[in-house]
Amino acid sequence: MSLQFINDNKGNTTGVFIPIEDWQKLKEKYSDLLKEEAANLGELSTWQKKIIDQRLNDYYSNKGSVENFDNTLNDIEKSL
Repeated sequence: MSLQFINDNKGNTTGVFIPIEDWQKLKEKYSDLLKEEAANLGELSTWQKKIIDQRLNDYYSNKGSVENFDNTLNDIEKSL
């Protein structure tokens, strides 16, 4: 297995990169990993859900204050 360790700017190890082939083998060997992956796949945390709910509430409360995305991008590009 060829792991790559991820370090912060102080040299502290903060994570590990596992090549996908090795990850597949680990999931075959340890069925709990597969269950954990399935449980977390696409799941948002509570704080993320709160932010989304707040933004949706803001949108529905103030639909008139929303700008068109494409027009806004075009305006930004013109100003550059």
